[in-house]
Amino acid sequence: MQVQFRECDFFDLWIWLEFSTVPSEMERQYVEEVFSSLFLLGKLGGFNAENLQVQDTGMEISYMDYDQEASSNSFMALMHNLGEFEYNGTWARCWFDMGTSDAIALDVLINALEQLNKDYVTLDRLIIGGENEDWPIPQNRRQDFAALRDDDDNN
Repeated sequence: MQVQFRECDFFDLWIWLEFSTVPSEMERQYVEEVFSSLFLLGKLGGFNAENLQVQDTGMEISYMDYDQEASSNSFMALMHNLGEFEYNGTWARCWFDMGTSDAIALDVLINALEQLNKDYVTLDRLIIGGENEDWPIPQNRRQDFAALRDDDDNN
């Protein structure tokens, strides 16, 4: 799977996937679960690079002292919104408002999709950010998703 980065705005980020063939319903489910899981972790503040105490400790974490105060004092890193997946032939796209989540979220996504590609779904390309020239994004698209999410919250 080839990974490409284009212009990235964390508050208005499109992520594109190119499959080797038109994806089956099962393949769509696998991919959408990866993105839903990423979003749930992001919504709960899981991608906060300011508080990576276990990672920063290294391999020997037995009996490590976790600093709860440092954790509580770190800046919140929350994802805000995730749009619905859309499909067009061998392409899929999804819109994110990654909010204040750190870029580690993208590393986690790439790692998960790499493994998914090896085991379940053949992905040719992952494009983070920008626009697919063959499948334009309407200019008002971000406002549409924000309005949909607000409506969902009120119901």
